[in-house]
Amino acid sequence: MRYELYYWSGIQGRGEYVRLALEDAGAEYVDVARERGDSALMPFLRGKHESALPFAPPFLKAGRLLIAQTATILAYLGPHLGLVPGGQAAEIYAQQLQLTIADFVVEIHDTHHPIAASLYYQKQRAAALKRAQIFRDERLPKFLEYFEDVIERGNGRTALSRHSYVDLSLFQLVSGLDYAFPNAMRKMQKHMPLLRALAERIAKRPNIAAYLASPRRIAFNEEGIFRRYRELDSVR
Repeated sequence: MRYELYYWSGIQGRGEYVRLALEDAGAEYVDVARERGDSALMPFLRGKHESALPFAPPFLKAGRLLIAQTATILAYLGPHLGLVPGGQAAEIYAQQLQLTIADFVVEIHDTHHPIAASLYYQKQRAAALKRAQIFRDERLPKFLEYFEDVIERGNGRTALSRHSYVDLSLFQLVSGLDYAFPNAMRKMQKHMPLLRALAERIAKRPNIAAYLASPRRIAFNEEGIFRRYRELDSVR
């Protein structure tokens, strides 16, 4: 199967969770917008294709299927790429965890855009400062400690009974938070040893290490979900 991934060309964003799965599995895929520009997404978003209508990228073409929403894409890819343990219970649990990651990603995004995604950060900076403080003090620990418990209940090394797409997504979370909230993440360090160890192991997986060293891995920047604004990471 040759997959086609559709996501905006200049940022990692939610498409990165899908890229990591495809890269880790050594799957054949095309990152369409990076080859043809963001305009390649628009016919799908405007309903010009007969396939399913996506609300927003990422979406994936797999043969005749068009699949949108990160968690749904990964739930489809998991069994096909060997990135989820066998059995219905494991597949459902993996999707449950991925949806929890998606909830966390929304909260991370809203630290710098708490009022509206359509407004520049500078237009909502005061609200962002308040939102980020609550995020650092309450929400960041709550989510990271939950995922720490998930790994402990797995096998102490992975979220499920073996390596899965969830582990790759947890790596992306830790990497992005290290970029956006380095001070808060240092403060959390002693509370997340299993999560930190998992992220370090993922970075050393051969296909992932090669991907991270390649130009295909776009650097974190202030256009994506994880943004480094020093004032939002002011830990007391």
